[in-house]
Amino acid sequence: MATTIGLRGISLSSYSLPFLRTWKTKPSYPTVFSATSRTSLKPLFLPCNNGVILKRCRSFCVSPNVNTEAAAPSVKETDENDREPPSSINIKDAAHLLDIRVGRIIKAWRHEEADSLYVEEVDVGEPEPRIICSGLVKYIPLELLQDAKVVVLANLKPRNMRGVKSSGMLMAASDVSHENVELLLPPDEAIPGDRIWFGTDEDKDNLPDPATPNQVQKKKIWESVQPHIKTDASCTATIGEHFMRTSAGVVVCKSLKNANVS
Repeated sequence: MATTIGLRGISLSSYSLPFLRTWKTKPSYPTVFSATSRTSLKPLFLPCNNGVILKRCRSFCVSPNVNTEAAAPSVKETDENDREPPSSINIKDAAHLLDIRVGRIIKAWRHEEADSLYVEEVDVGEPEPRIICSGLVKYIPLELLQDAKVVVLANLKPRNMRGVKSSGMLMAASDVSHENVELLLPPDEAIPGDRIWFGTDEDKDNLPDPATPNQVQKKKIWESVQPHIKTDASCTATIGEHFMRTSAGVVVCKSLKNANVS
């Protein structure tokens, strides 16, 4: 256990005693102090809370104040090139990790165990149609769903909805009160399975592969993108200034302007 001695009001570790004995008994100061006079010792001791550290000596502070808070690390200034790009660009990039496709409802019926749900069999360009449940009973008559072209969010994790496994979501626009709901409509010429994106025709060639359903859930990609998808004054679905688009044209709803999309 280290002990301390007093030196003109300064505490020193016992590890420093050999140097002090040498200093007291020899007429010339040892090289460790690099001193020629007693006054030159002063800069060799660095204050450390309630103790000192010898310069160039492996020593610890003596009797440190354990209650002293550590100094806050300095904050590095953000370089102009390191700054985050505008959020609209980030949201657009995140939206392109969603697997949004053109779909066609082959058949739709009422859910046997849930009054508010339809069950749809939807062609999304895969070998087998998908089964999707949607809470549209209050808003859209069943006959309007038969053979309808729709927009499908296809890389959500499947959910069990009252005994029916739902593998996707039909995207729709709604007003603020959520009293009026309309399905998003791709152009009539759009082919089931065609991918949907945001931006220009040229953006289609730079689309990344969609995220997996696990990634969409874990990174909350849909939750981050959904609040930014709206319809504009012409009922076209957008993210900011970027139109929701298929190879055959833009995606719209029937009549809801400046509406939310989910």
